[in-house]
Amino acid sequence: MGKSPVMQIQIPCLFMRGGTSRGPFFNEEDLPTDIPTRDRVLLAVMGSPDKRQINGLGGAHPLTSKVGIVRRSEVVGVDVDFLFAQLQPDRDTVDTTPNCGNMLAAVVPFALETGMVHAKGEVSTFRVLTRNTGMQCDITVQTPGGRVNYEGNARIDGVPGTAAPIKINFLDTAGSVCAGLLPTGHVRDTVTVDGAGFATFTIDVTCIDNGMPLVIMRAVDLDRTGYETVSELNNDEVLKARLEALRLKCGTLMGLGDVTAKNYPKMCLISSPKHGGSISTRCFIPHVCHDAIGVLAAVTVGTACVMQGSVTTGIAEVPPSSPKTISVEHPTGEFSVELEIDPHNAQNVTSAALLRTARLIMRGDVMIPAAAWPSRDDQETA
Repeated sequence: MGKSPVMQIQIPCLFMRGGTSRGPFFNEEDLPTDIPTRDRVLLAVMGSPDKRQINGLGGAHPLTSKVGIVRRSEVVGVDVDFLFAQLQPDRDTVDTTPNCGNMLAAVVPFALETGMVHAKGEVSTFRVLTRNTGMQCDITVQTPGGRVNYEGNARIDGVPGTAAPIKINFLDTAGSVCAGLLPTGHVRDTVTVDGAGFATFTIDVTCIDNGMPLVIMRAVDLDRTGYETVSELNNDEVLKARLEALRLKCGTLMGLGDVTAKNYPKMCLISSPKHGGSISTRCFIPHVCHDAIGVLAAVTVGTACVMQGSVTTGIAEVPPSSPKTISVEHPTGEFSVELEIDPHNAQNVTSAALLRTARLIMRGDVMIPAAAWPSRDDQETA
């Protein structure tokens, strides 16, 4: 008799869009408990490492190589916990260090769809703990008739059409990964960088973390306009080499150690707004230019805009009122962030709120090779 065929393993998941990102969401109970096996499973799910991710659910881009893991929270006052995992198309890495504010927008819809939480009326607000950084936020979704509503008139740049609004109110974002909001202790630093392939240069930067570690610099200081297209910047090998050398140096200055293999800090070129916003941006995540801007990167850029003395001073258009709505322009539109400022300390942002949308794209089971999870006892086959 021949050997019995080795069958694939099926794992329940919802494939969801959150903001301008998308990926599979899992109940933590359905994944391996040990991290090495879990990571091997997630790599198999996404089809990494392979630049096309042809053998998995990944979309061949960092923005579509993301995973959400959700569970009921045991923290008092918190409804659900969210663990974000960033994968890369052509690498075998699973990074659960940074946050992702876009994928965060799909967490409460996932929890409602799977019965992890239940609607509280026509509109429901739940508190979510992001396990990556310990950050908490309140997320409000529309739940008419006790079900998630995805249809509406809210529009976010980078996503076609309109959808129901999802409001995210961040409760404590300062120092999400770094030791504090200004990890170098300064609102502006002057950094000298030398490396192979380019001349030594000195540049002013603002190293800041209000939800996402960022190194912000004026595009003109790198002999760029800041209005280049995404394609132009991704093909600018000299610029990318200079940015990476600067990132490595700033990573150390920010207390992050050797960031060679890390997805942070992100690098953000800024310039004066061109379309009626507050600031224009080109963000690298960290080696590919973002078609838009990440949620928490927008919060962090907005925070820099209201801090006197940062590299945004003199080019950012900041409204005098409070709360301050900072419109962050990016290659495919703009992203507005509402910031509350401490009336006794203009450098202290007390809260940040923003609008996102989400959508359930597919419900079912993702199939992975049995070799990715050989210790699973209750293997379901297909």
